[in-house]
Amino acid sequence: MAAVTLLAIFSFLFVSSSHSQLTTTFYQKSCPRFEQIMQETTTNKQINSPTTAAAALRLFFHDCLVQGCDASVLISSTHFNKAERDADINLSLPGDGFDVVVRAKTALELACPGVVSCTDILAVATRNLLTMMGGPFYSLKLGRRDGLLSKASLVEGNLPRPSMSMNQLINIFTSRGFTVQEMVALSGAHTIGLSHCTEISSEIYNYSRASPIDPSINRRYAEGLRSACANYHRDPSLSVFNDVMTPRNFDNAYYQNLPRGLGVLKSDRALVMDARTKPYVELYARDQKAFFEAFGRAMEKLSLYGVKTGRSGEIRRRCDSFN
Repeated sequence: MAAVTLLAIFSFLFVSSSHSQLTTTFYQKSCPRFEQIMQETTTNKQINSPTTAAAALRLFFHDCLVQGCDASVLISSTHFNKAERDADINLSLPGDGFDVVVRAKTALELACPGVVSCTDILAVATRNLLTMMGGPFYSLKLGRRDGLLSKASLVEGNLPRPSMSMNQLINIFTSRGFTVQEMVALSGAHTIGLSHCTEISSEIYNYSRASPIDPSINRRYAEGLRSACANYHRDPSLSVFNDVMTPRNFDNAYYQNLPRGLGVLKSDRALVMDARTKPYVELYARDQKAFFEAFGRAMEKLSLYGVKTGRSGEIRRRCDSFN
């Protein structure tokens, strides 16, 4: 017991020490055009590819929840190492999220070579893109360094899956120091983006002998999903919007949809059926300002999870490979 306590204290001190080296003005002198380049890159990419915001947000989550925010999900596999991005759950990560980071890194390397980490680029790109979608602006401390390890074997069990129980989902977040309320706020990320039909097929086609459709899904909505996903066997890339009401706006409609059975994923619908999470769903459904404030704070906190500084990381020359 004492060993566990000491480990917890050490971890807290280490994380606090890492955070203290980050500042909101980290690149002010070393790369004065950092903010401008990031804003131009993210704006142009989002205008040309409107799915970029949701793609970057999902990429950011998948990076930070595995080993902390260190851009390890961007690393490409080699003959000697199967990297995070090739773990089963990451194979469906949209290319636009990777592409916006590559574009920003290319521009920043021309302006200030070897200065800006891929990790900071992903964090700022995500925040900028969400703001473009109507989401809240939140402050980001910078100075993270890129991680030196990326293994597919470390991914499973550390990222939420729609099939997980509420206990499993809550544990993923509470084991990283997040509250249940913060988990529900972060789940609001599903107010934008898409889910693959393969993820929901068992709930809309062959749920049980009594009914082919999961009764927790609104019947008319389920029929629409069945129609949209009809060819998912032949085309595994078929997707549907996470938020059927306002799919292109970052707002609180996601929470308003859940009590009406309009959540796409089983894990989304479960939020309104569990006594631990339902009150926060109801709060954010009726108060978008409360959701935005909670989401912004939770994203700031997530962006600091497991960050690397000093010798525990590097500034990659390319975001898809170690130096």
